[in-house]
Amino acid sequence: MNVKPLLCAVFSTLLILLSSVTYAQQNVSQEQMRQAQEAAAQNQQVDVSQYIQSNGNSTGRGSNVNVPNSKNARSLSDEEAGLPAPFGANLFDGGFESERSDGLNSAYLVAPGDKLSVQMWGAVNSADVVTVDNQGNVFITDVGPIKVKDVPANQVNNVVTQKIKSIYTNNVNVYVNLLTATPISVFVAGPVERPGQYAGLASDSLLFFLKRAGGIDPFRGSYRDIQIMRQGKIVLEYDLYDFLKEGQLEAFSFKDEDVILVKEQGPMVTVEGAARYPFRFELEDTHSAGKDLMYYARPLTKTSHVAITGNREGGFMSVYLPLNDFTDFNMVDGDTVLFNDDIRPQVISVQISGSYEGPSFYTVEKNTRLLDLLSHIEVDPKQSNYGAIYIKRESVVEKQKELLEESLQRLERSIFTAPASSSGEASIRAQEAELVTQFVARARQVEPLGKVIVAENGKVANIRLEQGDEIVIPAQTDLIQVSGEVLMPQAIVYNPDAKLTDYVAWSGGFSDRADDERIAIVHANGLTSFMSSDNNLWFSSENGSQLAPGDQILVLPKVDTKLLQSIKDITQIIYQIAIAANVARD
Repeated sequence: MNVKPLLCAVFSTLLILLSSVTYAQQNVSQEQMRQAQEAAAQNQQVDVSQYIQSNGNSTGRGSNVNVPNSKNARSLSDEEAGLPAPFGANLFDGGFESERSDGLNSAYLVAPGDKLSVQMWGAVNSADVVTVDNQGNVFITDVGPIKVKDVPANQVNNVVTQKIKSIYTNNVNVYVNLLTATPISVFVAGPVERPGQYAGLASDSLLFFLKRAGGIDPFRGSYRDIQIMRQGKIVLEYDLYDFLKEGQLEAFSFKDEDVILVKEQGPMVTVEGAARYPFRFELEDTHSAGKDLMYYARPLTKTSHVAITGNREGGFMSVYLPLNDFTDFNMVDGDTVLFNDDIRPQVISVQISGSYEGPSFYTVEKNTRLLDLLSHIEVDPKQSNYGAIYIKRESVVEKQKELLEESLQRLERSIFTAPASSSGEASIRAQEAELVTQFVARARQVEPLGKVIVAENGKVANIRLEQGDEIVIPAQTDLIQVSGEVLMPQAIVYNPDAKLTDYVAWSGGFSDRADDERIAIVHANGLTSFMSSDNNLWFSSENGSQLAPGDQILVLPKVDTKLLQSIKDITQIIYQIAIAANVARD
């Protein structure tokens, strides 16, 4: 048997397998590098080498594994999802834990593992970098160990210099600088999203470690009772409300194996209504006065009363108090506090527009009537048409919108539910529906004027005014406005001998879409009337006298009679728009 060819074949097969393994390893390496680059693009603080070594799960400050909104966060129950967020919940929404810091500041305490740069010149020249050993010392040649553990960073230079100069007493200058801070490990326990052990620096804040742990559980954890424990003893307590309200967060230098313990959530009160901070607030005690809650919730200036609902030993409780009485009211866990504006204004504001003299705004008692106010408004009789006064009112605007919307909905129902007995009729109905849809969309854009007609034949009704009313005093004019479906809408000088058809003719005549059977006349006092013709012959002897200077002739569009299913509704809507907004909508 020839062994040599067999060995060659085996060797070739091994080469192919090794090359494929090498190619696969290269592909994995390239894929990891691509993932690291993508992560770096999202956060410039990511350590790329660390990202690859951790197989795509970075554990550095750039990691987003511990953000509260990540997929690892605890899901909420239905009851929890219906509650407002606690005050301060957005404290952990930021990305501040990903910001890098060297941890070197004046309050930092030197710890084992830190590196110091020691330079001497003069009689002795030396430059060295030394490391703080496990006993908290640095060793300087010819000087010996120097204790630097727990020395503040801004005092290290003095401590080391004094020790060196005790040996080198003449002509020696010393400069010491803290180069690096040693990472530490801190435990975070209690009602947080992800309790555990987290790496950081001694100078990192309480908020940093809480954010690394996913933040405080908003439905179980306390924002007001957080303890820092060292070797089983409480060394510091935090109330995050002090930070949220006053910006007070006491600095603290952490050490290895320190424990941040978030206590259980205390009594909670829900704030609703007219408050700047409508959240759930944690009470310091089982019972807390209303003034304490007002300090954080900040009710609006307009707040006059407070409604409190909750449970007491005797059962359900509900009270309604003036704001001043609430300051001493004792709240308990589970109460709901509603800040309410329950004082009705005794005055109203009214605006004047048009042709007048003097101020444009008046503040009057809420029961004031129109004629009472008009007696205080100055006008020029030669410039103002005070016999045609009308009012624009917000409540009328809303009602006109409501009526127009009802008509549009009725039109949509009639056109979209119209039966079709054949495919040809179905096609016609589809075309009609498209046209009606376009018309409805334009009609919904119309803003009614909300006119209240108060004057007729020079007599003004003495109606009660409302908040926000606008009293319009038309100006004297010699013009007649012609608009709508005419070829050349324009203003024409009033002619007492002219008929309606004359004004239309002077405006170029009717357009092809004009409805010459009924034309709207919008009078100066806001009243809208209609003139009709028979066989294109106008009733000039009766209706011609209705025109007066300042009137508007509004030629409405004609509805296509082929839309048999909806012609009545569309015509009605066109008339509604003409009256409410003084416009012709085709």
